[in-house]
Amino acid sequence: MALLWKCPRQFSLSLSLSLSLSVSVSVSLSLSLARCQAVQAENVTVLEGGTAQISCRLQNYDGSIVVIQNPRRQTLFFNGTRALKDDRFQMVLFTPRLVRITLTNVSVSDEGGYFCQLYTDDTHHQVATLSVSVPPDTPTVEVKQEAVEGGEVELTCLSPRSKPPATLRWIRDRREIPGVVSQQENGKTVSVSSTIRLPVERKDNGAAVSCEASHPALGGQKRVRHYRLDVYFAPTVRIIPPPGILREGDSLSLTCSITGNPLPRDVQWTRINDTLPERAEISGPTLQVARLSQSHNGTYLCQAQNNYGRAADHYTLLVYENVSVTTMVLPTSHHATSHPTTLLLTPNPGAVIETHSAVPYAVIGGVLALLVFTIICVLIVTVWCSVRQKGSYLTHEASGLDEHGEVQEAFLNGNDASQGKKEYLL
Repeated sequence: MALLWKCPRQFSLSLSLSLSLSVSVSVSLSLSLARCQAVQAENVTVLEGGTAQISCRLQNYDGSIVVIQNPRRQTLFFNGTRALKDDRFQMVLFTPRLVRITLTNVSVSDEGGYFCQLYTDDTHHQVATLSVSVPPDTPTVEVKQEAVEGGEVELTCLSPRSKPPATLRWIRDRREIPGVVSQQENGKTVSVSSTIRLPVERKDNGAAVSCEASHPALGGQKRVRHYRLDVYFAPTVRIIPPPGILREGDSLSLTCSITGNPLPRDVQWTRINDTLPERAEISGPTLQVARLSQSHNGTYLCQAQNNYGRAADHYTLLVYENVSVTTMVLPTSHHATSHPTTLLLTPNPGAVIETHSAVPYAVIGGVLALLVFTIICVLIVTVWCSVRQKGSYLTHEASGLDEHGEVQEAFLNGNDASQGKKEYLL
């Protein structure tokens, strides 16, 4: 706040007369001060685009000329009358105590000192300084080069215009990332930038980082720019197989799940060492084959590529014959009830699953015991018959020898050979 006193020339006269009499000094000084005029100017700070009020306060105004000038010393108002054709300036108050004008749509070019001049015998003035504050807009994020997996990305946060300079901060996962800050003056405003470098992997694709701009004119608020990392990487391919076992007549549907940045647009389906079946239909990443047969067996390949690499996955198709059912009846004795046994031939070659009906375990045990007992009896009879046949042969052989001796003795003795015949059993 500035204060200017404007006093008429009699003030110096009264002061010179007061040197002779000390009493008259105080009286003449008080009378002179009562007639002195004062002008007071107030400094103003306003946001760009706002409205500024420039005030000149008067004391002991006696009707002297009051002039208000802009920083270029162009007269805006002369005793309340417009002197410069600029409709943004308006005289809103002119009284013996206060002169006030307004300036709308303030810009930084309006910044400077506005003169409050009071014309008496001498011309004096006071200056009201107008300061314009320029808050930053929401900053922008610039990427110097593409972010590729395994490399680095350079990000620059830019606030192109502010006054005083804005403060920039990088934030990721609620943590501040230090950046390299630079400033450049653009007339009365300042351009501020902050640059960071980050190593990136494919897991960082889509990760969020933020640039915050703070400024005194924002009153504690912040202008924030959010940015998501765009990391480029080679594709990955995975074939989603169908559930269960495929048999002749079934339909095949294979889906190729693909990731990558950028995402590959073209997907290639092939069959290794053979062509795709005639009934094969390709719809984007999906391969479908209707009414399968064993001639469709083979290894199917899904391939995809982008500017950063190529990937593939394979699926081996094995189509089995339809399920066949064979029924067999096990032989049983008269003590057990006959129950069928069903053999199911599964698609896996060599695998036979025997499924029995609900036969009581006691009946099965009885059948087995009977079979074992029968076999033992047969063996016993066979051994007995063999031994008996051998004893009979030896008996007949001994009998023959005896008869021959008796005949010989009878011939010598003249007796009847038929007498005294005996049978020996060995």
